[in-house]
Amino acid sequence: MIDHFDNMLRHLFISRIDEINDEAQVRFQPPDEDWRTFVSNLTVGGQPANALNVYLIDVRENRKLRSNERTREIQNGIVSETPAPLRLDCHYLITAWSPAAVSQAIEPTMDEHALLYKVTAALTNSEPLVPRRVYAPSPLPAGFPETIADAELPAELLPVEGFPKYAEFWGTMGVNHRWKPAVYLIATLPVVRDQLIAGPMVTTRITEYRQSGLPETAEVWIQIGGHVLDSTLPLPGGAPSPVPDAWVELENLAGERLQMTQTNEEGRYTFGELRPGRYRLRTRGSGQGQIAREVDVPSPTGEYDLQF
Repeated sequence: MIDHFDNMLRHLFISRIDEINDEAQVRFQPPDEDWRTFVSNLTVGGQPANALNVYLIDVRENRKLRSNERTREIQNGIVSETPAPLRLDCHYLITAWSPAAVSQAIEPTMDEHALLYKVTAALTNSEPLVPRRVYAPSPLPAGFPETIADAELPAELLPVEGFPKYAEFWGTMGVNHRWKPAVYLIATLPVVRDQLIAGPMVTTRITEYRQSGLPETAEVWIQIGGHVLDSTLPLPGGAPSPVPDAWVELENLAGERLQMTQTNEEGRYTFGELRPGRYRLRTRGSGQGQIAREVDVPSPTGEYDLQF
């Protein structure tokens, strides 16, 4: 995920900063002696070129965005849950570098300051950072995670407090090199969690009420649940697709309506407060006619689906 965000930053700077035209001008290595040597020899189109160093200096979990929520999916009667993603705060220091040597006529620091301003403007004018929008009109590169393709990625540009250990950072990048100003960017990226199988979906719940010590007073009430499915519109895996907002009727065998409900976005419905016995389930679909089936409550198979 971080590498895809790196490439997105590189694309953003190349597409929005006039003097950044080549991938070699945006690199992510430490700004140490090797980097300085690289910049001094950098040319684009046969001419010396300025460069941006986009260095990931720190990665920390954003505890404020931690959540215990889970999203649920039901396929073929099996319930799967995906925990909410963790959120990583990625701390970047972006510095501008000129290959020119200082002389009476040349002051490369001015070029670097101008480039830092362009970096700030490019990031500011691209807020919020939405990958598909950053790459537009080009398509997303192959392999780019769909999870964040259309997400507004939280980002904090130039926080007031600055990077807390800036002097220590430059002290590790070489001897006798003064620090350079940097654009400090904190981008928050998700860590997608694995989907977990929670188990088979509960389709029958039986509740018994009775007075303590008096079994003859027992009353049994049953709740059932199922899905309305459409086999004519299969999902990518071949399973029938759920039918949301479908009306489902519960009837006795004489055809009298006892209850009526509507399916949710997953095509699921429930009926409660039922006595044991035999019932008829009926549903109608727009342009699909109607289907009905008789079921025993409780069902020996625990299955109450209706399928077009």
